[in-house]
Amino acid sequence: MPGHVSAPDFRHIQTWIFDLDNTLYRADNGIFAQIEARMTDYVMAFLKLPREEAYARQKELYRRYGTTLNGLMKEHGAEPDAYLHYVHDIDLSDLVPDPALSEALARLPGRRFVFTNGCRDHAARILDRLEMGDLFDQVWDIRTMDFAPKPDPGAYASVVSAAGVAAATAAMFDDIARNLVPARAMGMTTVWLKTDAPWGKQGPLMDVADGDIDHVTGNLTEFLHAIRI
Repeated sequence: MPGHVSAPDFRHIQTWIFDLDNTLYRADNGIFAQIEARMTDYVMAFLKLPREEAYARQKELYRRYGTTLNGLMKEHGAEPDAYLHYVHDIDLSDLVPDPALSEALARLPGRRFVFTNGCRDHAARILDRLEMGDLFDQVWDIRTMDFAPKPDPGAYASVVSAAGVAAATAAMFDDIARNLVPARAMGMTTVWLKTDAPWGKQGPLMDVADGDIDHVTGNLTEFLHAIRI
C-alpha cells in the first residue's frame, strides 16, 4: 500500500531506547511540574536561599551541568540519594495506564530500554503506574551513568557499551532535542517527541542541526503504530 511504503522504515532497528519523563507519559499531566517544584524546594533548603533565588540557582545548575543534581554534587558536595528521594517523592495518582501506547511498545521487535536522568526508583514507580514495567529489559538511570547525565556523550557510551547495543541498529526517542545529538553522533536513529512543555527549552545550551533529528512526532503512540518494523 502506498501509505505503508512511505511510512518511516525502522526494519533495521533491534534496540529501542526511550526517555521516561514527558515521553512515556503526556508532558502536560503535571508530573514533571511536581518534580521541578521539589527541585527548587531542595535547593532552597540545601543552600538556604529564598525561593526566587533558589529557583534561579536551580536553573543555572541545570543549564551548566545537565541536571541540578550534578551541579549540586560538583559545586556543593550534595549527597545524591537524599536529593533523588526528595525530588521524586511526588503524587502519581493522576497517572493512568495508556493501553494504546503499551500495545505500540509491545509490538516492537528486539530489546527495549528506558534511558533517564532520573533515578530507577522513580522510573519503577512511573512504569508500574503505566503498567509498562514488563515491556522494558532494563532502566538506565542517573546512577547507571555514574551521575554524568544526558546529553553528556559519556553517558551514552557507557550504557550502550554495558548493554552490548549496536548504535547502527538502535533508535532513541526523547522529548528534549539536544539529548538526541550524541545518540545521532553514535549512529542511532533519532526521534524527537516534540511537545509544548517548557523543560526542553531549559538545560544545557547545545546546537541541534537538522541531521541530528531523523524523525519528529507530536504523538509517540501514533508514530510507533505507523512505522515499518
